[in-house]
Amino acid sequence: MKEKPNNTSKLAYFIISVIFLIGFNLYCSTYLSNISQEPFFLFPGLKLNYMENTGAAFSILQNYKIFLILFAITAIILILWYLIKNIAELSMMAIFMVSLLITGVGCNLYERMAFGFVRDYFEISFINFPVFNISDIFINISVIVIMFMLITRNYVKK
Repeated sequence: MKEKPNNTSKLAYFIISVIFLIGFNLYCSTYLSNISQEPFFLFPGLKLNYMENTGAAFSILQNYKIFLILFAITAIILILWYLIKNIAELSMMAIFMVSLLITGVGCNLYERMAFGFVRDYFEISFINFPVFNISDIFINISVIVIMFMLITRNYVKK
């Protein structure tokens, strides 16, 4: 019979996931930002095009740096509080999605605090869509999957 993970192993899984994802995100972000200074196509429909975004998603709230920093810090605190309070009931998939969300928000927060902007570099060229980065991908994937898990009530351990 397969043993179910306890709260300590779930917390360790969360911490290891966040550390790995932060390392991956920041390494790729630095590398891709450096090589995308001159726009070029990765493959048809997607190109690297370096941009400095002082706003949030879709460049809203341009130049509201302090608000965006405080919003991100508040979001991270609330997400961590929820995770710690409910870790016993959460599935490993839900914990991974929370680590993906925390990493996306945290890495964008780091860049906003360190540089005064977020480095964006992926551009979808066949439609009018904002330039985005790996953190944005992490945030969007995690939010979509978490919403699906909440709707289907598939976030609790089995």
